[in-house]
Amino acid sequence: MHIGQITIKLEVWNPLHKLLTKYSFSIAEQKNMKVLHTEITRRLNSYISFLERDESYFNSPFHNHPELELVYVREGFGKRIIGNKIEKFAAGDLLFMGSNLPHIWINDQSFYQPSSALRAKAIVIYFNKNVFGKAFYDLKESHRVIDFFKRAERGIKITGKTQKILAEKLEEVVLKKDFEKIIGLFEILHILSTSKDCEYILSDVSINNELCEDTDRLTKVYRFMWENLHENINLDKVSEIASLTPQSFCRLFKKRTGMSFLEYLTRVRIDQSCKMLIETDKTIAEIAYRCGFKTVPNFNKLFRQINGKNPKAFRMDVSLK
Repeated sequence: MHIGQITIKLEVWNPLHKLLTKYSFSIAEQKNMKVLHTEITRRLNSYISFLERDESYFNSPFHNHPELELVYVREGFGKRIIGNKIEKFAAGDLLFMGSNLPHIWINDQSFYQPSSALRAKAIVIYFNKNVFGKAFYDLKESHRVIDFFKRAERGIKITGKTQKILAEKLEEVVLKKDFEKIIGLFEILHILSTSKDCEYILSDVSINNELCEDTDRLTKVYRFMWENLHENINLDKVSEIASLTPQSFCRLFKKRTGMSFLEYLTRVRIDQSCKMLIETDKTIAEIAYRCGFKTVPNFNKLFRQINGKNPKAFRMDVSLK
């Protein structure tokens, strides 16, 4: 992607190691950035998810998803891309993003230094608006929330007193359990939908629609992949699910993600194995097979290629933090 005289390559899975210097993109430029379409709530097996992120740097790819998303940055700074807009972000930022709005958070170069002690921390709420059901949207009392969801297709930054109030509420909500979390979400949505402390990020929602071409065709493929990660997933099967020939599927997948389907599948399997290494005490062999790797040596080899260390060292490093 070219911005003026500067050439910037946005890798789908790797962090951006160059500072961005211009604050908007054309639609043509954005299409070259390869929006990765995913379904967050299906991956997390919950229609409403409350997450606390604590990482060396934010490492999600440039992506979109059908879920609405509320992000509160606890620690970290850098630049974010939302739709065709690039802006700086810092601790305290609070954003609400509507369905299928492409975005990525890129920390400052200092976060990627080997000796860096900086952390990227955030509270994130994902939820699929369909979880509330038709009856909810038919209520006259819900009209402000419905309108807010529509406005959020352009991305909304929350400022002023509302930002301070919601930052405190989010810190409280992540500590709650069970249905108390849902009550907290409703309180937050009420505050958002009635607040005037809201700034649009995008000037035109049509940019969002342009970027989402072809993603629906691949949605079933992503779903099948996540639900059958432990199985043998082959090109013929996923091409059939996408209603394409293998050749056409490979071209489309490469266009949308910037990598081959096999490369993408391997990355997803390695990411899932990292999650299991952190969150469970299962053996490395069991994790390898559950993530779809046929042999432990092959798993170790691919894991090292992607993460720079073997699974055992990765688990030890995480346990020491």
